[in-house]
Amino acid sequence: MLAIVYGMLGGTFDPPHFGHLALAQAALDQVGLTEVQFIPTGDPWQKADQYVTEARLRLAMTHLAAAEHARFVVNDVEIHRAGPTYTIDTVESLPGDWVLILGSDAAAGIPTWHRAEDLLEHVDIAVVERPGVTVEDAERAIGKQVRVIEMPPTEISSTDIRAHVAAGHSPRFLVPDAVADFIGVNGLYR
Repeated sequence: MLAIVYGMLGGTFDPPHFGHLALAQAALDQVGLTEVQFIPTGDPWQKADQYVTEARLRLAMTHLAAAEHARFVVNDVEIHRAGPTYTIDTVESLPGDWVLILGSDAAAGIPTWHRAEDLLEHVDIAVVERPGVTVEDAERAIGKQVRVIEMPPTEISSTDIRAHVAAGHSPRFLVPDAVADFIGVNGLYR
């Protein structure tokens, strides 16, 4: 019997975009995952000084983005948790074996995360290289070997999409059509 291994792709998903989906697919293809769970943050502690779209709207957009792939699952565990959202709390609340899917920049920042040492004991890490931070940089920062996810560089970012929409432009072709429609109907990022 094959082991069930879950991929955890967490984030603000404000909005979820094709880069997130491409990373999840690459992780499925290369890391031997059963499924990838998209886990939108409830109260992202690292963005306490920034405006973040209401959690229920980000959750709805994440459901829309993941809907067309049977092995993409949206998990709302962090949306329902009160207070700051910490990855270690999520990992400890969910049964099973988990692989945390990250960019090399985020992986290199793990030592600043809440209970980082505990987190690194509970999960494997799969990393896609991001500009300016190599996989080796991430491994040195966390003191742990990671699984490497190979994929073409993706220049799409949620920050850039929000600015693009705020400037009066359509997010179409940067996010799935259902997400673009949701942004328009709800007047997000204007």
